[in-house]
Amino acid sequence: MKRQACGEESLKISRANTSKMLLLLVSTLLCAGKGSAQKTFNAAIVDSYLEPYVQSGNFAGNVLVKKNGRIVFQKAYGLADRERRVRNTSATRFHIASVSMQFTAAAVLRLVDQGAISLDTRVGDIVPGITGGDKITVRDLLMERSGLADINELPDYSDILNHHQTPATLVEKIKNRPLLFEPGSKFLHEEHSAYNLLALIVEKKTGLEFAAAMTKLVFQPLGLKASGIDDDSMKSEPNLAKGYQPDGVYGLKPATAIHWSAKTGNASVVTTTKDQARWVDALFGDRLLKAPFREAILDPSQRVGYGWFKRTNQRFNEATFYMNGRAPGFASFVLYLPREHTTVVVFSNIYSSATTNIGYDVAAMALGLPYETFHPSDPAPSAAELKTCIGTFRFGPDFYQANAEVILTVEGSELLMRWPSGETSPLIPLKRDHYVDRAYWEEVRIERDAAGLPITVVYDHFRGNAVSAAR
Repeated sequence: MKRQACGEESLKISRANTSKMLLLLVSTLLCAGKGSAQKTFNAAIVDSYLEPYVQSGNFAGNVLVKKNGRIVFQKAYGLADRERRVRNTSATRFHIASVSMQFTAAAVLRLVDQGAISLDTRVGDIVPGITGGDKITVRDLLMERSGLADINELPDYSDILNHHQTPATLVEKIKNRPLLFEPGSKFLHEEHSAYNLLALIVEKKTGLEFAAAMTKLVFQPLGLKASGIDDDSMKSEPNLAKGYQPDGVYGLKPATAIHWSAKTGNASVVTTTKDQARWVDALFGDRLLKAPFREAILDPSQRVGYGWFKRTNQRFNEATFYMNGRAPGFASFVLYLPREHTTVVVFSNIYSSATTNIGYDVAAMALGLPYETFHPSDPAPSAAELKTCIGTFRFGPDFYQANAEVILTVEGSELLMRWPSGETSPLIPLKRDHYVDRAYWEEVRIERDAAGLPITVVYDHFRGNAVSAAR
């Protein structure tokens, strides 16, 4: 079973029906006791809120809040390099995964500004030989509505990550594969291949390698001095965070090494929270693009496109612009609230989707709104208690994979959720029968019958009924 949320990268460990996942991406599930609304933004409150995430190994990185053009909060947490005990600082640079697409889109729009291409240019006129190239437009690529086969879903994607790539070699992997749907007709899931192809178009139209082109078109004009493209030449760069990934319920280990060039265009940007916030200021302050192209990015009638998601968020009672991402060892989240002129950036060098929850909650703190806190169970439940949770549970046809069966199992002192693919999600205990999936930061609850046997697992809002349970 595979699940792949928009804005989340993985080493072939994603496990779901991607057409369902936009709802998960934009949700802000809250998984523990409620915090109090704050009338003023208090740094100590943020510290207290983040401490359980940091101490439990689910967040290490930087958080920044900017209001009305002024940074009102910026702080680093945890370690950039655990083996050498190097701490994260405000200057630490992070791989930002799918948030990278915002910068690729900006570079392409700069080329449109200059008249080098148009949004309606057929990609086959620039890069010949691509299936559907006579139909797919530059606009379709930017809007993730191209229908191109997804490189992340190829059987040999892990091997692709293990070798140096270029935009041309990445496009070569999918150029002859059938389209998934008619170009421009719909959004299905994050289109990694579309942004690989946009990177190649940038190279062809500038005559520069992608990293150099991005510096010329975006980073340099905006003074983003800490930002760049990792084309596999950054290993010795200063202030670069090392990535880590969860190891069971409580542990961490170095993330699987990859060649970041294999994510060119869709996840290869390295930057700081301060540069990211400056980029948001430039975009929404109309300092980079001509009005028609800036308005295309901000068009609220299109929920997805140009590296952003756009929706009216009831929690903030206004339109929001946001994006999140995960790539091996890293997670990122950026949120802009235009009415409040507020930007929140959360970068982490731990592969955990907790950054999205953190970002929304910190935004709530900044606006004096209610937020939720995270408190892992202390003490942790015993192995005997965990064993009362084990069983097999079948979900319905509306689940990420229709009618999937998942298994709750215990290994040592940890409760794990095993998916049909064999992938396991460690479940962090919050209280009795209440957990959070550490891999995807989704709430998990267990319901029992009168005899105390588990009869239902509630994962997010989906219900899986027991096929077999502990006796």
